[in-house]
Amino acid sequence: MPPSRLRSTTAVSVAVLAVAGLLAACGGESPSNGAKATGGPVYGGTLTYLEHQPPTCLYLPAAGFYPNGGVLNQLTDKLTWQNPKTLEVEPWIATSWEVNGDATEYTFHLREGVTFSDGSPLDASAVAANFDVYGLGDPDLKLPPAEFVNNYDRSQVIDPRTVKFFFKQPSPGFLQGTSVIGAGLVAKSTISRPYEEQCQLKNIVGSGPFTVASQVVDKEIDLAARKDYNWAPASSAHQGRAYLDKIKMIVTPEDSVRVGALTSGQADYVRYVQAYDEETVKNAGFTIYAEPTRGVNNGLYLRPANSILSDVNVRKALQAGTNAKEVVDTLFTAGYPVATSVLSHLAQGYVDLSKELAYDPDRANALLDRAGWTRGADGVREKAGRKLELGVFVSGPQPLSKQTLELVAQQWTKIGVKLEIRPADAGTQAVDIKDAEKTAIAHSMVGRADQDVIKSHFHSKNRDVILSKDPKLDHLLEEESALADKAARNAKVAEIQRYVVDQGYAIPLFEEPQVYGAAPYVQGVAFEAVARPAFYSVWLSNQAK
Repeated sequence: MPPSRLRSTTAVSVAVLAVAGLLAACGGESPSNGAKATGGPVYGGTLTYLEHQPPTCLYLPAAGFYPNGGVLNQLTDKLTWQNPKTLEVEPWIATSWEVNGDATEYTFHLREGVTFSDGSPLDASAVAANFDVYGLGDPDLKLPPAEFVNNYDRSQVIDPRTVKFFFKQPSPGFLQGTSVIGAGLVAKSTISRPYEEQCQLKNIVGSGPFTVASQVVDKEIDLAARKDYNWAPASSAHQGRAYLDKIKMIVTPEDSVRVGALTSGQADYVRYVQAYDEETVKNAGFTIYAEPTRGVNNGLYLRPANSILSDVNVRKALQAGTNAKEVVDTLFTAGYPVATSVLSHLAQGYVDLSKELAYDPDRANALLDRAGWTRGADGVREKAGRKLELGVFVSGPQPLSKQTLELVAQQWTKIGVKLEIRPADAGTQAVDIKDAEKTAIAHSMVGRADQDVIKSHFHSKNRDVILSKDPKLDHLLEEESALADKAARNAKVAEIQRYVVDQGYAIPLFEEPQVYGAAPYVQGVAFEAVARPAFYSVWLSNQAK
């Protein structure tokens, strides 16, 4: 039974009171404190935004975690803007650019008059300083390079408004990479700090429409509008300072608290509305936004370095023994399409592999038989005195991860496989999750609207979700990232998807959205291309009361 059906009226009432108390303790303002409006956008007011998890490290190249993006998207600007409707890359801090024929040289021309919130100029020198770190890292400062930059060589400052980048090999994903959350531009006072200091919010100095007013670590972040902001993307209908005066972000892990606070008027906007709460939000007259992430699908990623999963027949058996449609039909809504490949159907280079991923328990059993695993007295398969048991951690960022894994475990019981599900906050998680023997499977996804998302997920020097020991996979991913021709690049992405599925490295489950709930008076709701919220154009209408 979905968890929401077990919640009582008392539980929801307690949830609402909990948020009311937190807002009072934080000096929260009423959602109706903005100026009244009878027509178009108005300035003023505080948006109370509830986030499921606290931010982690805010060093930009390592900040892809969605709670991080919800903060950094308001504090930093990027060289370019990826239009979330067309996915075209458009001008932002860069007014124009040139790319040579083999995508090894990029020249950007910058806007005049842009400054960071500390007053320093966002000029070619600052941009070069950012991308030298993003492209190469800095071992002395313990700064790793960014996964969205491939084959980086160096930068050159042509003049205060012109910067050029050189690459050792073609880097066709770089232009789109300048629009992603990890490419947020920060002042030299930030980019010159060591990793531990760049992780801290208080040290992030950006040029975005909001600045940090205060923070209670892991609990609350208050943002204030920057009154002199006037460099939104050229295609934005709204220019000048943000409409809101303030944003109050409150970390609220309990699903019932977030939804109860929203529907009772204690909060205006929340992230991570669980599938089982969507109808509650809609029935209360509030709006659900289920935004696609356009990247590597939510799924189980199998690690071939594990001694059991080293056999491709076992990996393929688990693939065939997993019923993704049952997972979606049981736990989720229409906003979570069943996966038909490693990538979302909205991703560039997507190829339909639904036939290869079809649920087939008979085939799964036959493959396990062939691999020499026979059922024991308890129904769990055995081989050479060893049980077919595999470990996985609940993934905190993934929606209903525990329930998803529990349902998959039930499915695998039918083919004689035991899945050991470990809590996300286990004390050994940070170490064990990097050990294929202890953690055979990862529950994960990655959002990015570019072909390089597949490299980010699988390459042994990027996120390396399967702890890859496969040189062919790395080679394919490196080929993809260096193909300047779009059609050839998409074909290579399709080849990689087929290879990953054929090798049994992936069990795609569903296309994961980011799901938000908002009050009807919250206008101008917008997201970047992979569903992080943008509050620049949000305003509070006269429907607040």
